[in-house]
Amino acid sequence: MTTRVGDELPQLSVRVTRGDLVRYAGASLDFNPIHYSDRVASEVGLPGVIAHGMLTMGIAGRVVTEWVGDPGRVLSYATRFTRPVVVPDDEDGALVECSGTVTAVEDDVATVSITAKFEGRPVLGKATATVRLT
Repeated sequence: MTTRVGDELPQLSVRVTRGDLVRYAGASLDFNPIHYSDRVASEVGLPGVIAHGMLTMGIAGRVVTEWVGDPGRVLSYATRFTRPVVVPDDEDGALVECSGTVTAVEDDVATVSITAKFEGRPVLGKATATVRLT
């Protein structure tokens, strides 16, 4: 596969439910009540229960790992959290839409700019991964 600057990675859409938040809390040991209690989220000024930032980052990272085919080929991945993903208490959850664009290729390493959106607005800032291509 030849990778060039400007190549777009296949888009990825993931629904995040309250059940996903419970499972992630158990795996990460992050039991902050803003991730499960509407009351606490409201008391601290949030619009509702929010997804864990690292869960959102992990979901967005999947756009790269699914494209490259092997998570072990990801050399680095960094981002800033710019907006929360509010997860409603229903069966549909919150839709996170992810995409990526190759911004550099050098010596078998590609740099990918990653976008993650919730309700059409970015939730991550400066999300970038470097990936070994072979």
